[in-house]
Amino acid sequence: MEQMRLLLAVVLSFLVFVVWQWLVVEPEMAKQAQENAIVAEKTASSDNATQETETAPAQVREEPAPAPAPAQPIRPMDTGRTARTISVETPLYSATLSEKGGVVDSLVLKQYRENSNADSPLKNMILEKARGINMTSGWAGQSVAGMEDALYALDTQDEKILINDDNKTITFQWLNQDGVRVEKQYLFHPDSYLIELKMTVSNNSSTTIKDRPVVTVAQVISDPESRLAFEGPMALMGNHLEEIKVKDIEEKPEISGNFRWVGLTDRYFMTVLIPEMAVDGGTLKMEKIGDDMVISSLVMPEMEIAPGKSHVFDYKAFIGPKDTETLKIANYDLSEAVNFGMFDILAKPFLWIMNQIYKVLPNYGIAIIILTLITKIILWPLGNKSYKSMNDMKRMQPLMAEIREKHKDDKKKMNEETMALYRTYKINPMGGCLPMVVQLPVFFALYRMLYQAIELRHAPFFGWINDLSAPDRLFEFGFSIPFMEPPYGIPVLTIVMGATMFLQQKMSPPPGDPTQAKMMMFMPLIFTFIFINFSSGLVLYWLINNVFSIGQQYYIQKKFA
Repeated sequence: MEQMRLLLAVVLSFLVFVVWQWLVVEPEMAKQAQENAIVAEKTASSDNATQETETAPAQVREEPAPAPAPAQPIRPMDTGRTARTISVETPLYSATLSEKGGVVDSLVLKQYRENSNADSPLKNMILEKARGINMTSGWAGQSVAGMEDALYALDTQDEKILINDDNKTITFQWLNQDGVRVEKQYLFHPDSYLIELKMTVSNNSSTTIKDRPVVTVAQVISDPESRLAFEGPMALMGNHLEEIKVKDIEEKPEISGNFRWVGLTDRYFMTVLIPEMAVDGGTLKMEKIGDDMVISSLVMPEMEIAPGKSHVFDYKAFIGPKDTETLKIANYDLSEAVNFGMFDILAKPFLWIMNQIYKVLPNYGIAIIILTLITKIILWPLGNKSYKSMNDMKRMQPLMAEIREKHKDDKKKMNEETMALYRTYKINPMGGCLPMVVQLPVFFALYRMLYQAIELRHAPFFGWINDLSAPDRLFEFGFSIPFMEPPYGIPVLTIVMGATMFLQQKMSPPPGDPTQAKMMMFMPLIFTFIFINFSSGLVLYWLINNVFSIGQQYYIQKKFA
């Protein structure tokens, strides 16, 4: 039994160590200033680099009527003028759209900041390297000449559109030298992160357009190598969420199938492109740019637009937070993007419970404490069995010590006598381990949920803990500390957690081997070292779980003393 407990402890320690080394290294927060609401005019050369990616439309319906003329006249291949930009302000975000490609050029979220400081800039969803790409549109075979570098014309002379109560539409138009007219019409809502795009292609040329339309989105991924929370390209194919690791894009740059939506995600935010109707026989093409940016293009099935005919392509784009309630309201099965992996079936109910607690007690630290107590109550019977078995083993230590001393030169006889002792007192040597193993899925589900939940991002608890998604640090030192991630300070919560683990270790039956006993006493120190860079929400959960476990173990020891 001692060996089994030691083995289990070593395995758990190794797992947590691996989590710390490879899975839970907190991505360094990007510290970039908020982009101005009205973006400076971009030069043609910088835009050409971003427009080379394939881009364009989605679901179609025939409409014979050509697009209306815009307020500013457009001419075939009108490339001599400078591209204008227009800013859009809603209660949720501020965005900038550019005539160059008719794209969403920037988008800043008003309810989220880059870090937890009060003066931190607002969260910028489209960083500089990703500008000029989102919602670009074109054709896989470039059958419409000039569309890849199109300079559209806005239908308004306004430089800023305020959207507070009613939906508003912004229209771009472009006409090529062959007579093909393209209209991109964006519809913005004051209370949603969804942006609607209706693109009308009117073929007034003498030849049939036969090609595969394409639309593209891009996002800078904060931590492409993250292994605890998936970050990278994703697609909802039927009812299955397909996730493609960034490191695998070069080997597998595209996938084909039936798409409900495609997009890109990091730990807390996502950019998703939604065709109005599910796409049968489409292709998702992916491209990695540098170390942290990914471009995803949805290529639609081949279609035809005869001369004198028009087609309308309807899309929606979601550029915003991975908040479950927000995603459910937006619909389109966007909530499937919040994925906790193999523990999803447990983690999502835990997230729901935590959010319900928060509605009553608006502090996520308190919500974590209550959630931990709820799980502890649910697992109380298993805990009782485990602690009773451990208590029985502790009471048997004097007799087992006698057996070891008596048969120290005969291992076989020692084991036989030990097993006979177990049978005599009806003790299951696995009784303390198996209940712990059964509880592991619950622990890991909570662990994964608390790591990924955007609700904990920059959520304060009390005192110096002003961000439950970041490590807790009391004071800030003016120097770095080995193995500690910035900011550098005293990890008070982690130290207290280590102390509770030490107390638990003292309450547990020690291994018979003195060497093993000394090794086990180092476990709290090892765990404290591993947890030093964990987010304070995770440490809080582990600390409270330890406190409740100590209380339960003390109760069992007194009851069966």
